[in-house]
Amino acid sequence: MRQLFPIVNWLKTYNKLKFKDDFFAGLTIGVMIVPQGMAYAMLVGLPPIHGLYASTIPLIIYALLGSSRHVSVGPVALVSLLAASGISAMANIGTNEFIMLAILLALIVGLIQILLGVLKLGFLVNFLSHPVMAGFTTAAAIIIAFSQLKHILGLDVSRGKVHEIIHNVYLNAADINGITLLIGATTILLILAIRRFNKQIPSPLIVVFLGAGAVSVFGLHDLGVEIIRDVPSGFPSFEIPALTFSRFQQLLPIAFTIALVSFMESYTVAKAIQRKHNNYEVVANQELIALGASNVGGAFFQSFPISGGFSRTAVNDQLGSKTGVSSIISAGIVILTLLYLTEYFYYLPNAVLGGIIVVAVFSLINVKEAQHLWKKDKLDFSAFIITAISTLIWGVEAGIGVGVVFSIILVMYKASYPHIAELGQVPNSTEYRNNNRFNNLKTYDDILIFRFDAQLFYANAEALKKFVLKKLSICKNINHVILEASVINYLDSSAVYMLYDLNRLLKASDVNFIMTDVKGPVRDILSKNGLQDEHAFIRFELTTKDAVDFIQSNQNANNREYVFESLRNKL
Repeated sequence: MRQLFPIVNWLKTYNKLKFKDDFFAGLTIGVMIVPQGMAYAMLVGLPPIHGLYASTIPLIIYALLGSSRHVSVGPVALVSLLAASGISAMANIGTNEFIMLAILLALIVGLIQILLGVLKLGFLVNFLSHPVMAGFTTAAAIIIAFSQLKHILGLDVSRGKVHEIIHNVYLNAADINGITLLIGATTILLILAIRRFNKQIPSPLIVVFLGAGAVSVFGLHDLGVEIIRDVPSGFPSFEIPALTFSRFQQLLPIAFTIALVSFMESYTVAKAIQRKHNNYEVVANQELIALGASNVGGAFFQSFPISGGFSRTAVNDQLGSKTGVSSIISAGIVILTLLYLTEYFYYLPNAVLGGIIVVAVFSLINVKEAQHLWKKDKLDFSAFIITAISTLIWGVEAGIGVGVVFSIILVMYKASYPHIAELGQVPNSTEYRNNNRFNNLKTYDDILIFRFDAQLFYANAEALKKFVLKKLSICKNINHVILEASVINYLDSSAVYMLYDLNRLLKASDVNFIMTDVKGPVRDILSKNGLQDEHAFIRFELTTKDAVDFIQSNQNANNREYVFESLRNKL
């Protein structure tokens, strides 16, 4: 029960003081999420009311099931963009079919996340490496910002790639509505100014009421300013989404992408906040179940896919939230808005919601991360930039696909060419260290000592062999090769065959091959494959120092007795 419902862990110690902190944090987040939810619904291509629907039931479900006490779930920009790109290829924006597909998408995303959590497959998110996610979110933020130009400029510009949007804006520049542009620009500047003064002030709500008030008082909607108009009131009705197999097939690829991306976004911020408090544990698979249940529950009340939000979660923590009660209070604020306040959004300009979205995605444009990767790791930078460019050119689904494939290629490349360190003896000790990292190490002209810093398997076995043979071709006086195998925990059949073949080549050149620091499981594999019998001519020593001492003891190099049994006795 405690694992499935983490709320049980903190509810027993809940008190009035914690409720006070949760109440004010929840109140503020509730005020924030109302305009944000409406804006992100518009980003998906849905009526704004669905953003409010997505900010009710999912929040309550997550509060009951989530292992994080601070994450604020609900509509977020990145997931909204992914949903928009996936659904828009299947139905026209604004149609009943489009709305139904968005709700079905939330249901399928939730089911996938629950399944991944139950099967403890949260590790799959590791395929979305940090550079890939940083590049993807940066490009997605740019796409989101440009997608709002139609609302901020008052133009009828269809969705598309960034370069297509820019081209369409250029062609229709003469039709820009100056008043709409003024409203959008003022919204952005005002939110930024308020945040600079005090981040805890609900700036999105302020610009919503200022924008709606200006339109109402001055009749700006009669001057071409697009407004929200009628927003249905009342709590969303319970409806079972009409899921068919054909629709499931259509939505599955984008649903799986959203399931992983939304989990990574939520889990990342959950872990970041948890480290600050360290009085509870964030469990990855439980987070999957909680997010999945929130999406499934939301789908029955006309919600689109949701996730944990960076900005709202950070504010929730800054305001002193202690538990998931703050999310329940936030949901209560949205429910009250649905019941009694929707009529006040009639004159809300689309440009204000567009401006809210643009400011919200500013923080996702991670230029500093790109600069850091460029300085520290060129391969990771390449993953960042290739993912970002692919996303901008081909779209969000193709972009993240390219990023994942490129990450896997990088992993394979790094695994195929691991670090190999030539070792020398630290003076007056039995320790051996990397020649390139330590000075004054003792080395031997006739002995090659090296450490293979990776698991030895089919992808990199040839790299070890090529390293040894290359050194032998350069240094003709090498008569002994010592492999320090302390890092190697396992050998597959390809690695075993490589060692057999390498030993055969060394033997043909009258070069001794000695392995040291060989772990038990590796010795077992070598023994099963006949590389530790008296015919193998591979010697095994406890340590590298033992191997060097053996070589220097002037024993007959042709009398390589089998020493594994004596080694076992030493262990």
